[in-house]
Amino acid sequence: MREVLEDVHELVRSLVGQGRVADYIPALAEVEPRRFGLAVATLDGEVTGVGDYRVPFSVQSLAKVFALAAVLGADGDQIWGRVGREPSTHPFNSLVQLEIDRGVPRNPFLNAGALVTTDRLLTLTGDAAGALRGFLRAESGNPALDSDPRVADSELAHGHRNASLAHLIASYGNLENPVPEVLDHYVRGCALSASCADLALAGLFLARGGVGADGTPVLSREATKRLNATMLVCGMYDGAGEFAYRVGLPAKSGVGGGIIAVVPNRCVLCVWSPALDVCGNSVAGVAALEHLTARTGWSVF
Repeated sequence: MREVLEDVHELVRSLVGQGRVADYIPALAEVEPRRFGLAVATLDGEVTGVGDYRVPFSVQSLAKVFALAAVLGADGDQIWGRVGREPSTHPFNSLVQLEIDRGVPRNPFLNAGALVTTDRLLTLTGDAAGALRGFLRAESGNPALDSDPRVADSELAHGHRNASLAHLIASYGNLENPVPEVLDHYVRGCALSASCADLALAGLFLARGGVGADGTPVLSREATKRLNATMLVCGMYDGAGEFAYRVGLPAKSGVGGGIIAVVPNRCVLCVWSPALDVCGNSVAGVAALEHLTARTGWSVF
């Protein structure tokens, strides 16, 4: 597998750094755009990687997968009464989409949807950011995994659109907790720092039919299937269709440059390269997953 990963790294080397880092979050604007890491975690927890696969980065929207899993695990299907499962052709932070849908976010992987998920996790646990951190620590096996306060402060200070989304959701009665608390926990979740190795390990329950790192269920097999299906159609923002066409796996991206992708019953992939395309997806990361799946034949189709 290492040889395959090294070949993929070489194939995308010219793309690394193409695109733009997420400069609307000042702390992320300082990230070196030419970083690249790629890791594969197999069902038994073995990790193989190349490049910067052990370097922590800001998970940003990758946190949405784990927050949703935590809510589904604790609360069953209740969250689906407050957020949809349909893809969106609007940007991930669109106010227009939310207004059209009258305060019910189109899916849980848009910023609006993740705010609703965070709100529910806050109600269930009293500490949504802490619960999310604990989930990732347990599943990755990395007890040092934590939020970067500098990124959190930067995002909170400049997150005017997220604040607008939260207030709009609240105006339709779709938040249970005060907007400032929801925003604080949402931002601290997005500001978690983890490596490709950490995230590939943390996502293995999605490839194991819901079974977590300790051998006990994180989710039921049915809930896991539905979470993977939602990732397939909604996980790559308004580039989900293109990604499904090119890669053919359930996946979630984040504007920190990370992408996690699930190969059911086989492994989880995580790639990181900070320079993004117009949809907010890593340019080199998408290309790397395309080459990797072409080489291995891994696909849900």
